Order: sequence, then C-alpha cells, then structure tokens
Amino acid sequence: MKKLSLVFAILLALQSFSQEKSFEITGTLKAEDTELPLESATVYLERVKDSSVVTYTITDKNGKFKIENSTYDKSLNFYVSYVGYKTYFKEIVIDKDKIDLGTIVMPLDNQLGEVLVKSTAPITIKKDTLEFNVKSFKTKKDANVEDLLKQLPGVEVDEEGNITVNGKSVNKILVNGKPFFGDDPTITTKNLTKDIIEKIQVVDTKTKSEAFTGEEGDKENKTINLTIKEENNKGVFGRVSAGVGTDERYEFAGMINLFDNDRRISVLAGGNNTNTPGFSFGEISKMFGGGGGVSFSSNGSFTLGGRSFGGGEGITTSQNAGVNYADIIGEKTDVSADYFFSSSNSENETSSERETILSDSRFFTNSNSKSDNDTDNHSFNLEFEIETDSTFQINIEPSFGYSTSRTRYRSYEETLDEDLLLTNQSNVNSNVESAVRRFSNQISVTKRLGNKGAFIKAELETSINQQDSDDYLDSNTEVFGSNPENIDRNQFTDGEKNSYGISTELSYRLPIITKKFFLNLEYKYARDKDKNRESTFDFDDGTQSFTDFNTDLSTDFQYTDYRSIPSAGLSYRGEKLSTSFNLGYNMRTLKNEDLLRPQFNVERDFENIEANSYISYTFSPKSSIYINYWLENEPPGLRQLQAFEDVSNPLQTVIGNPNLEPSNRHSFYAGYNGFDWQKRTGFYVGINASVSDNQVVSKTIVDPETLKRTTTYVNVDGNYNIGAWANYNKDFKIDTLRTIKLKFRASYNSSKTLNFNNDVKYASTSDRISPRLGIDFIWDKVLEFKPYYQISYTNTAYDIEAFDNRQFTSHNAGVRTATFLPKNFEWRNDVNFNYNPNVADGFQKSAWFWNSTLAYSMFKDKAIITLKVYDLLNQNTNARRIATQDYIEDRQSTVLRQYFMLSLSYKFNSLGSKGETRGSDMIYFD
Repeated sequence: MKKLSLVFAILLALQSFSQEKSFEITGTLKAEDTELPLESATVYLERVKDSSVVTYTITDKNGKFKIENSTYDKSLNFYVSYVGYKTYFKEIVIDKDKIDLGTIVMPLDNQLGEVLVKSTAPITIKKDTLEFNVKSFKTKKDANVEDLLKQLPGVEVDEEGNITVNGKSVNKILVNGKPFFGDDPTITTKNLTKDIIEKIQVVDTKTKSEAFTGEEGDKENKTINLTIKEENNKGVFGRVSAGVGTDERYEFAGMINLFDNDRRISVLAGGNNTNTPGFSFGEISKMFGGGGGVSFSSNGSFTLGGRSFGGGEGITTSQNAGVNYADIIGEKTDVSADYFFSSSNSENETSSERETILSDSRFFTNSNSKSDNDTDNHSFNLEFEIETDSTFQINIEPSFGYSTSRTRYRSYEETLDEDLLLTNQSNVNSNVESAVRRFSNQISVTKRLGNKGAFIKAELETSINQQDSDDYLDSNTEVFGSNPENIDRNQFTDGEKNSYGISTELSYRLPIITKKFFLNLEYKYARDKDKNRESTFDFDDGTQSFTDFNTDLSTDFQYTDYRSIPSAGLSYRGEKLSTSFNLGYNMRTLKNEDLLRPQFNVERDFENIEANSYISYTFSPKSSIYINYWLENEPPGLRQLQAFEDVSNPLQTVIGNPNLEPSNRHSFYAGYNGFDWQKRTGFYVGINASVSDNQVVSKTIVDPETLKRTTTYVNVDGNYNIGAWANYNKDFKIDTLRTIKLKFRASYNSSKTLNFNNDVKYASTSDRISPRLGIDFIWDKVLEFKPYYQISYTNTAYDIEAFDNRQFTSHNAGVRTATFLPKNFEWRNDVNFNYNPNVADGFQKSAWFWNSTLAYSMFKDKAIITLKVYDLLNQNTNARRIATQDYIEDRQSTVLRQYFMLSLSYKFNSLGSKGETRGSDMIYFD
C-alpha cells in the first residue's frame, strides 16, 4: 500500500511539475537614437530547447506590446526585432502570470554587443514589404506552399485556392523573383513543398518596369515571392503519383525540378479522367481537383490560370505536360521560358426548362443537348529582362500558342406558348473543327533620368490571332400556326477569323518634389483590326457536295478600331499618403467594311474623356484605407453596329444599329484593411459602385403567333450596380496546441438594369445578400474540425405589372474534418449540403456531397498511399436555377459520380544540406 501511495505521489508531483502555465508579458520599445516609440517591431518567444516559436506579436503606434500564451517550459527566449536596429534578446523565466519588462531601448545596427547569435523574426514589416519566416510556422507533414499560406496571419486561402493577404487578392506568385510556369499560382502553390522555402514576401503587384523605376504598383492586388533557401538552390527535387479506381477512373502525375543557383528547370506531366487539371497530384492537400482560378464555358471546356483543359461540365479526360526554365545570361540578362501542352476530351449532356416572361404574355422552352469536345493546346512563353546599366532596362515578353479542337453537338428544342401549345421545334446536329494560332509580344524600354525619380518609358505591344474553322450543320426547324414553316439546312461553313492588334505608349515622369510629387505625361496609340469571313455552302443533291453559295448566311467584313489617347496627371507618394489623378482624351474611330454588302459599311468617330484616380492612406502597418475612381468608355461591338439581318438562327433574326454610341461607365471603389497582430483579428470592408450611360442593350420583339424573335440594339441610361462586403476573422488561442478560428464574411449587391421586353422598356432592381459563418477548431497534430454555413437571398423587383417580383433563397452548409492519429495516418472528410427550394419539380432540390480520404505516410514521409472516395453518398448533382431580367431557367447536366481510388505518391529531394541557417545579428541582454 505504501508503494502504491508512493507511485501516486510521484505521478502527482510529475503532473504538478509539468503543468501548463499561462503568462502575459508586456513592455514598451523605444529607439536609442531618437528616443521615439518603435511601431510594428516584431516581438516573439521561442522555446529554449529547440528554438521553436511559441507566439509573437507586433508593437502598436506607442511602441507597446502585450504577448500572451501558455507553456510547459520553465523559461523562454524573448526576442525583439526591428529593421535598422540590433535584435534584442533575453531569457525570461516564466514564474508568474504577468511579467512587465518596462521600457526596452533598441540600439542602432552599427552598435555591436559582447555576444552575438543568429536568429530570424517570424514576421518582418518593412516599408512596402511584409515578410514571413517559414521556419516559424508549423504545418502538417509533406506540406506544400498552399498549406503553408493557410497558417500565416492575415492570409486566407479559400476552397477554390484563391489567396488574399489582409483582404487584398494575390494575382501573382514568383519563385526567387521569377515566374514559375507563366505566373500560374496553382502550379506553384500545389507542387512546391514548404521544406525548400525560407521566406515568403508580400508586396503590391508591379510590372518589371514599375519595379525598376520605383513607381507604385497595383494597389488592389498583391504578389507573393517565395525565397528558396540558399542551401537548397542546388539539387533535384520532385514527386510522382499514380492512382486507379472504380468506374475505370485513373490519375497520374509527376514533377521534377532542377535547381543550380540562378538556373532553374522544372518539368511536369499528368493525366486523369476525374475532371482535375492533372498536376495537383490528387493528394490529401487538395483531394479532388477543381483548384483555384477555374472558369467554365458553355461548351464544356474549362481554363485554369489561363490554360485550356476542356470539360468544365460533363466528364473530362485530360493529359498535360510542361517545362519551365529560368536563368541569368551573363551579368545583365534574366531569362525565363515555359512550354505547356494540354489535351482533353469532354462529354456532356444537358437538359433545361426555361420560362420566358413577356410584357403581355409568357412562353416556355424545353431543350436537351449532347456534346463531345476534343481540344489540344500548345503555349510557349518567354521573358527577357535586360539591364545594360543601373538606369536602363529592356523587357521583352513574346508568347506563342497553337490549339486545335473538334466539337460534335446535337440538340432538340421545343417552344410552347402560354397555353402550353407547341409553337415551334428544332433539331440541330453540328460538327465543328477549328485551329487557332496566336502570337503576342510586349516590349518595354525604360530609362531613369537622374536621381530625383524622373524617367521616360516606351512600350510596344503586338498581337496576332488567326483561326480557321470547318462547320458542318444539319438542322430542321418547324414553325406551326396559321403560316407554318419547315426549314431544312444541310450546310458547310468555311470560316476565317483573323485579329491583328498593335499599341504603343510613351510615358514621361517629371519630379516636382524629389521622389514624392510627380507630373505624369502619357500618349497612347492603338489599332485593332478584325477580318472575319464565313462562307456558307448548301448541299447540292445533284453533285452530292457543298457547292451552292448561300449569300444570306455568309459574311465577309473588316472591322477596325483606332484609338489615340493623350493624358496627363499628378501623383504623390509619401510615407503614409499616396494619391494620383490622370485625365485622358480618347479620340476613337470605328470602321466596318462589309465586302458582301457594301451598303452596310460603317465609319464612326467618337471623342470621350477618360479618368482614373486613387487615394491610399496607411494609418500603420496594421491598417489602411483606399479609394479609387475610374471613368471608362467602351464602343459598341461589331455585330451590334452592323445593320444587315443575321438569319443564321431560323428562330431569331438579329439586326445591328449603326447609330449606337459608346457606353461610359463611372466606377467607384473604397475599402478598409485592418489586421491586429496582437489580437489576431482581421477586419476588411469595402464598397464598390458603377453607373453606366449609353449602355448597349438588346431590344427583342417576339411574334405572338410563331414566337420567332427579332433583336436589335439600343443605348440606355441609368443602369447601376452597388456592392458591399465585409470580412472578419479572429483567432482564439486555447493553449499551445488548440486554436479556434472565427471566420465571418458577408456581401450585399444591388443593381438596376434597364432593358426591353417585347418593345416595352422596363427596369428591374435586384438585391442580394449572402452572409457566411465558419468556425475552425484546430488541435495541432490531432484534429481539425471546420463547420460552415452560408445563406443567399435574392429579391428582384420590376416596374411593370406584367412581371411578378421574384425571391430566391439557397442554403449551403458543410463541415471539413481531419484527424492525424494514429501516427503516419491522416483521414480527411469534406461534407457539403446544398438546398435550393426554388428549383422546379423534376430537378433535384437538395443534395449531400461527401468526399473522404485516408492517407498513410511511409519511408520517412517520402511516400504516401491514399484511399479516397469521391461522392460517398452518390448524390452529386449540378442542378441549378438561373434567373435574369426576363426568364427563369432550371438546368442540369452530366456530372462526375461516385468512385473509389487508391493512389501512391513518392517524393525525392537532393537539395542542399539538412542544416538550417539563421539570419540577422543579435545582442544578448541580461
């Protein structure tokens, strides 16, 4: 009994000895030279045993800091870091709840202490750069750059892979200052691993010329630069993966990178039939593709990062391969190049039901279609940056592309009147083959003048786009009623669409106040020329070939847009305030020559004022506001100006209007960004508005008996759009292992649209509000639990009695979970629920969607075997309701259904040494 009591006593003593202690450390920073408080200095704590970061914060405008957390350690290493000053160090014994360090005086960097050590702060805030030390942020095993970004304060990565930093979008990611596969962020974030990255730098997005001259860049977007560890700049790394699944699903991918100091070569290849781009490796970080920057088109193709893959809707089989090269030639030329090939086949079936509302009646359209698309795409990009000396820079960026596609399309459509009587119907079969050749080149020459901020810059941009197509069409259209029609078409169309563009711009900046206040003078000249020819031939039964030229369905025209724009402006760039205002005068000529119908030739001259301005004020590195205004004008499109009757669609005739005016749009944007480093709280809010004058809209008249439509175009005034959004997030630290993250965002949009319905002018006002709440619970190395809920409510009101006001509500909820026990296992789940009560009968109103992945890492995390289940409940659907000014449509198409897949991935790495270096000099303080 005594022995048992002794055991309990020892256990209690050990528990008491290892009990986690909460602490709060406060103090104030002051500069030794100025005796002023230091704002935005980094204050952080590290464990004595392994130098791992425990917590950190940033000083406020008064130099004060408060750093809170809890620890099992008896003492912690305390650091203060600020650019231009020696780093302060002190070992602090955690023996009480509150520790006041009083005033800490920071010595200048040219003062050396008695004992030097090396260290790097988790966060460094410079004038225009936010820098993160990667070593300070913990991630899961085999983490890629996207996983790392999700751990950084102020950085948000949504489920589509879109990145924001302190509320502003990231539109470019560089590696050691150079593009990686044509600036496609997804290739970089999903394939580079955390363990080769040393620092992440965030700056305003700039062109190379803007960076060279010291101009302010794009205030609305950010660039992330990934700095490779110096010891990792020589060697080979990469990974390969392959998987097979049920329903004949498969995927494979591989990437290899060769780094040799300034020289970098990367090669990737992949393929799958699971609707993924192919290079995301299908691993646990991004389970089922559909990555960031994906946009879909109606023919089933999709693009990611500007590259075509085919098959947004339907089932897609894709293959791709690419190579990226970056190097320095001599001492004055940086070069980067990439080649990318993608091939895809997509199959899709779509059904829809549409109710079209007229001012005095309505009609219904039901359609079914099936498409099969094959696409091959080649792209090649080059960049040269030449600095002959410190004042002269040349940038050359040519780009080449070639693609071929073949689309087979079949559809049936029927239209019924208000009494549900069949009014017309059509069957269409088409086979289109096309080839596109693309070339563009941008040349920029910049000369800095003196040291006050003056420069002169000349830019030249050219583009050539050539497309050839063969279109075989077999269709039948029947129109019923008192004057029935039966229109049969069996035709071949030989098409050519060639576009040529050239633009030049000359800029001069004259400093009024050295490096702060400038006069900006610019002149731009541009010419875009389109040559479009479509020669249509009817099938001749006698010759059994397409030989009868159809003038009514053929076109041959040349369309030219000339622009001459002188502009002048003022800009100011201070420590906290930045502002600019530019005013331009756009002299534009639009010219259309119709070689088949000379009577429809058009030549119009327009003169418009253009303007843009912004004001940005930075209160501190924690918060800033910005206001932007634009006045833009846009000319009518070619088809909108052509007065001839386009009868290519038997059920819809389109007649252009040569008297259209350009539309003018006034746009306004304002926002506030704030991130409190001490409280781990982010708050971002913004508003945008636009008002359009002379906006071009369609004007359609529907024949009440046949429901055939005749459309033309007119200008209207008074369209507007107003939007507002807010984003709030906060981290609550429970202890050193467990964190709760609160995420709330909401958006509101109101718009007014003037339009015509059956020759009746009307206005529709639409209001939409969509709040979303998410709560993340993260238990380091144990569990992640992330539930969320979003509701969207839309109300559309009309100013004519013929249209009923409409309300739509949709719900989206889900939970994402991850467990990391037992060791080497990782189990992730993504459960999503969608409910749309407004969908018509016959279409699925709600669905549960559950993806699950179980992964096991082997061979010291070099290999991962993964079992994943796509659509575990087998309920995947893409039924959706589309509501516009004059119709409501319910639509459903082919989707990827349930499958199971087993895959294996393996990574290899011979980069550098395993040792870690540490950065700036530091002084010990007792």
